[in-house]
Amino acid sequence: MMPHHAISLIAENQKGILRDIGSVCAEHNANITSIQQEILTRGPDKGCAWADIEIEGGDEIDAVLSELRCVTGIREVVLHDTFGAIFGKRVIIIGGGAQVAQVAMGAVNEADRHNIRGERISVDTIPLVGEENLASAVEAVGRLPRASILVLAGSLMGGEITTAIKSIQADGIPVICLKMAGSASSAADLVVTDPIQAGVMAVMHISTIGVFDIEKVRGKEF
Repeated sequence: MMPHHAISLIAENQKGILRDIGSVCAEHNANITSIQQEILTRGPDKGCAWADIEIEGGDEIDAVLSELRCVTGIREVVLHDTFGAIFGKRVIIIGGGAQVAQVAMGAVNEADRHNIRGERISVDTIPLVGEENLASAVEAVGRLPRASILVLAGSLMGGEITTAIKSIQADGIPVICLKMAGSASSAADLVVTDPIQAGVMAVMHISTIGVFDIEKVRGKEF
């Protein structure tokens, strides 16, 4: 298995800095697998660019770090564990506040049981209302790093939300839906009445040591 590393950098906000970072990685046979960046708005480096890149493969990591520190404009280079090693797979829960809270309760409790055994499963939630807002959030799950499964928690979902469900399913992300009015539940991989159980099932499905597999019950309702 190729080594994976995460590197955070602070650099001058200037044109071509990402090109220069990518060139250093390429010269050392390292492939950039993900990158996050933003402009810092506070602290001593306010106005500078922050980036967190994850690389796989490559030559000696010390050589990569050393050359990055020599790139014009880079102020700081720090090596970290990858987000996958720290936070692992992600359960995403979207919907109404009360239902989201109940699904999260089941997911967090079940994740704790698995993480004690050495797994890394994290739970992310966002309570939203409105078809457009929900559809945008569901569609965006396909672009979230490490997102492994989506649980939709609400009482009425359909229309554009259903279209978004099919979009992320095409990307390989399974969807669990609470029993609700609207067409969303008909598009979901699994419909679960109890929100706490929905959270538990979501974690069990993405767990490497769990025995639950949505593929074996796809299209069913519990």
